[in-house]
Amino acid sequence: MEFNENNSLKKVGLISAFVLMYFIFTTALYFILNLMHKLPQSWSYWHLSIITIFIILLGSLIKLLLK
Repeated sequence: MEFNENNSLKKVGLISAFVLMYFIFTTALYFILNLMHKLPQSWSYWHLSIITIFIILLGSLIKLLLK
């Protein structure tokens, strides 16, 4: 009996896990920086999420260039 991997299901799982871990990381980083008073008063969660998205895109670009 052969079991074939369902690649589309695996890809959906990887994307959903990445998105979930992104929100967990960003939320934890926001609370840590907020509790230590390292964020400017005018910043919100969305400012920090934009910065983390930029870092992810920059890392992906560097990975693509190094291939």
